[in-house]
Formats: sequence, structure tokens, C-alpha cells
Amino acid sequence: MYLTTQQIEDMAAAILHNFRNTTGLQTVFTPIDQFASNYLGLSVKFAKLSEDGSICGLTAYADTNYSVRMDGREYVYPIQANDVLLDSSFIDTPEHCMSQCGKRRFTLAHECAHQILFGLESEEAKALHKKKYSERRSYSCRELKSREDWNEWQANALGAALLMPADSLSALLQWYRLISYDGRMTQWDQELFEEICHLFGVSHSAMMIRLEKLGLMIRRPISQFPVPEEVTA
Repeated sequence: MYLTTQQIEDMAAAILHNFRNTTGLQTVFTPIDQFASNYLGLSVKFAKLSEDGSICGLTAYADTNYSVRMDGREYVYPIQANDVLLDSSFIDTPEHCMSQCGKRRFTLAHECAHQILFGLESEEAKALHKKKYSERRSYSCRELKSREDWNEWQANALGAALLMPADSLSALLQWYRLISYDGRMTQWDQELFEEICHLFGVSHSAMMIRLEKLGLMIRRPISQFPVPEEVTA
């Protein structure tokens, strides 16, 4: 199944509308843990998923096993259908839990998206996935060639739309556009940007990608960065 960007946006809006009506929550912040457990019926667990930390999360569509080799030993984790495993590094310490909050939330949203998209597949397509798990890959703009590439792109796009709803962001920036000068912003834009990241509980990189996709952030070369005299005049 291949969805367009607009179809993914429409799907996310409809899902969040139903979620908000079901729970009575009307905040811009998406409580992704509650969404995963109470709304989608997923069981979220934590385990060490890779030796180098490259795998942040995974999910399964049927009962299966996930094996990983660490410190010269092989570890096997049984995974049930509708399980989501997140890497235990997200909860190792309170400090790390706080610093990695945005990454953990996006990882969980990504896995939720996989489950939602799987539910829309045909019975024939579902049968092909039954014994597979889906690894959390990094958000990438690389060329999409294989079916797995498309699955990951769609999960990233839907996960982002669930965490950072288009309607909420558009309402916040209705009359304003943030400007990034090769990653640098004016003090006003930087403070506003960080407040929005905090409001939605996501990382800077995830929010920057999302705002650009929605046309709410403009990119300009660093040579056009306004000097202090121009800003205060």
C-alpha cells in the first residue's frame, strides 16, 4: 500500500479527531503513550535492542522472536502481536529519560504508525508480514527504492503527523513563518521554535523537518542572516 503525503495527513487528522473525542482531550500535545496503549491497544515494553544503540524500537504483527547479539551472547526476546519494544536506554536514568523524551516519543509514534498502516493492508499483504518485526530507522530523505523503504517513509510521515498535527501547528503560526538561515535563527525565532518543540514534546530536528514539510519554516542562506542593527531598528 502506497499513500500520498496528503492521504497520510488526512488519515492522521481523522485518527486524532477520533482519539480526542474518545478521550475528551483537546490539547495540541499528543499523549503518545496513552494513544498507543489505550487507543490502539498496544503493549509497550522496554529491552536492550542493539549493542550499539542503532535500533530504538520495533513492533510485531504476530507472535515471533527478536534476537540480538551483544557482548558475545545472543539474546532472544519473545514478541507478541501488537507488542512495541523500545530500547531500554530511554529509561536507564531519570536524566536520560528527560533528555531523550522527544526521541522516545517519536520512536513510539513511528511504531504506532506501523501498526495503523498494517491494519489498512489487504489480507494477502498482511499474511506476508505476519512473522516480521519492523525496525525503527532514522528519518531519512534518501531515495526510496524498496517496499521497506516506502513502509519506513510512510511510518515516519504518519508518526510525525500524529505527534505534530498540521492543524495545531498552522493555528500557532497562522500569521507567521519561522526562518532558518542554514540552521541559525534570530533570537525571537529561536525562542519561539524551542517553545513549540517543548509544547509538542519533540526534538528540534523532528520539529524542523515537520515545519518545513508544512511550509511553516522558510530556509534561507546564512548570508542573509540579519545583523543586530537590522533586527533592533
